[in-house]
This record gives sequence, structure tokens and C-alpha cells, in this order.
Amino acid sequence: MKTFAITTLGCKVNTFESESYIESLQALGYKEVDFKESADIYIINTCSVTNTAASKSRQKIHQAIRQNENAMICVVGCYVQTNPQDLHEIERIDLLVGAKGKNKLAQYIDQGNSDVSISDQRDMTFESLPLKQYKHQTRAFLKIQDGCDQFCSYCIIPYARGNERWAQSSDLIDMAKSLVSSGHKEIVLSGIHIGRYGKGSDTDLAGLLRRLDSEVVGLLRIRLSSIEITEITDDILNLMTTSEKIVRHLHIPLQSGCDAVLQRMNRPYTTDDFYRRLSEIRNNFPMISISTDVIVGFPMESETEFEQTLSFVERCRFSFVHVFPYSMRVNTAAASMAGHVDAQIKKERTAYLIEKSNILKARFDMQFVNKEVQVLFESYHKGYAIGHTPEYVTVRVVSDQPLNNQCHPVLITHHKSGLNYGVLAEKAVKS
Repeated sequence: MKTFAITTLGCKVNTFESESYIESLQALGYKEVDFKESADIYIINTCSVTNTAASKSRQKIHQAIRQNENAMICVVGCYVQTNPQDLHEIERIDLLVGAKGKNKLAQYIDQGNSDVSISDQRDMTFESLPLKQYKHQTRAFLKIQDGCDQFCSYCIIPYARGNERWAQSSDLIDMAKSLVSSGHKEIVLSGIHIGRYGKGSDTDLAGLLRRLDSEVVGLLRIRLSSIEITEITDDILNLMTTSEKIVRHLHIPLQSGCDAVLQRMNRPYTTDDFYRRLSEIRNNFPMISISTDVIVGFPMESETEFEQTLSFVERCRFSFVHVFPYSMRVNTAAASMAGHVDAQIKKERTAYLIEKSNILKARFDMQFVNKEVQVLFESYHKGYAIGHTPEYVTVRVVSDQPLNNQCHPVLITHHKSGLNYGVLAEKAVKS
């Protein structure tokens, strides 16, 4: 039996795609082994969103080559699409697949195909990748959409992923039912720009959510991976009001809290627009968790502009912030801008904002102390069952056994070192 190993860099869409590759290869009789082991086939699912991600992709390729010089080396994904010339220079790579042809990767491997699938990615249709089950039982990512037409000035993704396209809603419902029947309790809708799902057609994201909510029996939670502030419609908010499945957590990328920087980034809103809609959401859901992404050190970002971002992040009361130092990507509009910020300054600003995020996260999490919450448990470590609330607050509970894939009411007793601790509510009542 031939063996294969896979490593995945980047986003949750890549995670979904890798799980599909694994399932498809296993169906053909291949056995998965750890990427650190010797294997007959190595698959590197790459990312190119930052220089660091691209560098890690190259490192994983060379690691695979060192581990077995006779192995079949397959490189797939965004870095292949954006930097094919770099990969052509690595003679030991046997198969390259960019933005197109991912649904045939297992077939290419099984047939020993060495074609290079790098094509014009601006006129693509959605490639459905089958997936029935994740290796981790609790949470499953469901890819509903791919590509982006927004072309923010810093972003390589439209060049790496191609035009916006999406799966048929009926196919997604069938896949969601299959995932739930395999034991998954939570589904995370994933894509590059999920708020544009169904754009220009007779369906949209609210319609898909409505069908998932009503048709997928046994599904406990529906979570959105990330959605733009301009695409959170009243229909989505109204549905969240009535649904018991759609969680009270929205991850809404901000990228900068300064209007001048947002304009240079080619983002489709101002800070006033963002805050106004945020306030409307919180009026509907006072305890909702709203997290965000912020890029620091964008070209020409002054100290004053960065301070504006810090102030705005505080004003928005995010539950946590993913912080990214700006990474120049060739062929994007920002790459040719003047005034690139010094690396040390970017490092310092990143640290400041991470510190701010830690404060905001602790402040948000502590709101739940002495409250009862629903926790979906996902892992077990050193005597603690660990899971998340619908708001994506991490909770640890002392337990003599794993509670994986179980949902229990938990009384939060205290907050310590960035984590909430609690006891199972039934035990709290008994004591």
C-alpha cells in the first residue's frame, strides 16, 4: 500500500481542501502518514498571502525532498499560482497544481500525472471537492465559495484564487448533512469572500444559512469564518435573531482604523461606516463576540495613523484582534507605493496591537464569569476538557475523562491567564 503525507499552510479554505485530498486518496487505497515520516507521496498545500507563508511553503517542499529522494512531490495551491517560476527551478517537484484542477489532484497522483496546471484564473467555475468527514470530529469547515473580485491594494488573493465563484446550495446542504451524520456538531462556512456567496444569482448567504438552519437535522452550531462589514445584511441579522444554530460570533476584518489608510488599501468603507454598522449589530445582540483582522505598517502609515487605529480598535470593543504586519506582495498595487514602513517599526506596532488585543480579549471573556454558558468540547489535555462557547470563548473544565464532541452547560467560575475556567453546571448545582 502506497503512503502519502500532507502539510497545509494558510487559511481554513486550504484546511478544507486538504481534508478532501486526504479522503479522496484514502478512497483510492492510499494510506496517510505523518509529514515528518518517510512517504511515497508528499503533498504541500501552499499559501502565498504573506512572505512568511511563501517561505514556509518552500521550506516544506525541501523538507519533503530531504525525507525521501524517491518520493513523488506534489505542490498545490496559492503559491503555485502566484510563483510558478520559483517552483519550476526546483527540479524534484513532480506535480504542480494552482488554482484550477484541485478536484483532480488525487486522480493526477494516482495516474502519475506530471502536467502543470497553471491557467488564467479570472474565468473559473467552482470546483466541488467531496468531503464526508474531518479527522477532528467536533468542528468541520465547509467551503462554500472561492475567489475574490475586490482587489484590495495589499492582497495577492485575487491573483492566487481567481474570480468569485460558489457552490450550488443543494450540494452544500447534502455535504453538510453528510458531515453531521459523520458526527460533526459545528459547521464553519468558509471561503475567500463568503459574503458575496450567490452574488447576482437567485440565492445568497442568508438563503444558504436559512436552508442549513432548517434542513440539516442534528447540526448544533453554524459559524461564519469571516465576513465583510458591508455584507452583513439585515436578512442575516434577522435570521440570527430567530436561529438557535447560528452562533453569536462574527469575525469582521477591519484592516485599519484610519480612513486615509483604508483609502490607500482600497477598502470599501470608512471608519464611520464600520462603526455605525457595528453599533446596529450590537443593538440586536449586546453580548455578541466581534473579532477582527488588522494590518499594521501599511505603506505610508504614520505614527498618527497608527494611533488612530489603536484608538478605533479600543472604541469598537473587539473580542480579539488578529494582527498582521504588512507584507509586500509583488504585482499588488501597494507594492509600488512609496513610503514602505521600516521592519522594526512594523514589529513594534504589531506588539502594541497584540497587547491591546489581549486586554480586549480578557475584558470580553470576563463578562461570562458567574454565568452559565453552553460549551462544545473539542479536546482534552492534562485533566482538562477544553471547548468553546458560541461566542468562541475558550473554556476549561476539570474532568477525569474527555468530553470531546459533547455539549454541556458550564458555570464559568473564574478567568486566569487569558482563559475562562468553569464546572459542569449539573455538578455546580449538586455542590
